[in-house]
Amino acid sequence: GRGLHTLWRQQSSSTREERTMSDDKSDDKSAAAYWSANIRVITICLIIWAAVSFGFAIFLRPVLAMLPITIGGTDLGFWFAQQGSIITFIALIFYYTWYMNRLDREFGVDEQE
Repeated sequence: GRGLHTLWRQQSSSTREERTMSDDKSDDKSAAAYWSANIRVITICLIIWAAVSFGFAIFLRPVLAMLPITIGGTDLGFWFAQQGSIITFIALIFYYTWYMNRLDREFGVDEQE
């Protein structure tokens, strides 16, 4: 009787260790997937911000100025340089907040109050 009980405890203990190791591996994969998604959205937001701030407002301003589109009495290039990049940046902040809250819930790391 006592030998079987000891053997069962040893097997139970090794099963727990295997379960813990497998949980650690899945946690590592989950953490890697979380950070990969996080870095991807940050990269996309930075590319959009750079395209609007530098591309439209600086490099493409002469081209945009030739378009017959006016906003607030100014040409489109000037508008992007003065207002559009700021509005785009604020929109990106709201998008990033929404996306990260969704990602946090998906991976179970959201801040529950």
